[in-house]
Amino acid sequence: MSLSAEEKRRFLKALEEDVEFRYAVAGFLGLGEVLNELRRLREDFNKYVEKSERRWRQNERRWKENEKRWKEWFDTWKKFLEDYEKRWQENERKWEEAYKRFDNIERRLSNVETTVGAVAESQYTRYVWEDLKEEIKARGELVIRRVRNAKVENIDVDLLVETDRRVYVVEVKIRPRVEDVGALLAKAEVVKAALGKEAVPILTGTWIGDDVEKYARGKGVMIYSY
Repeated sequence: MSLSAEEKRRFLKALEEDVEFRYAVAGFLGLGEVLNELRRLREDFNKYVEKSERRWRQNERRWKENEKRWKEWFDTWKKFLEDYEKRWQENERKWEEAYKRFDNIERRLSNVETTVGAVAESQYTRYVWEDLKEEIKARGELVIRRVRNAKVENIDVDLLVETDRRVYVVEVKIRPRVEDVGALLAKAEVVKAALGKEAVPILTGTWIGDDVEKYARGKGVMIYSY
């Protein structure tokens, strides 16, 4: 059954002007459930939007709090680095001053050590000479020369005493070691070859260990301990 043009016009006018008629037609056509579903969807969407806005505001608040904490942490770390740099520079300055003082003390100790060594060597060679000249006299030898800090074939000898028969090679060490005995024996060999006489090695010092003395005497070295 088809509607006439007049009937279609009245129908459309009724849909436009009569709300109840419009809903009745919509219900008849099954659009009511569709409209209800759309209404529910809109309500759900509005709830979702509202919930999202609340979450966004919460996250924004957390971001601001985290930003504040990060800024506080950064400021604290920056201050720590600045303080550390200042302390490092101060310690570096103190280390330089301490090194200069230590270097000065080391030079002074070296000078003292050199002075003490020279004095000790002079004193000990005199002691050795006082004892050695009596032994030389008892042996019936005639002293030809006595030289402190002698140099023979470019080697240094603390005290060299030459007689008509022998040459006495004296090495002065405050605390001699085993290797000092070897060095003394080597010097004695050089002197023997240079002067053509028997060389008698003599080791003198204050703190001569038993092992050093035993080794020296076993190598034919005379010991004078003071």
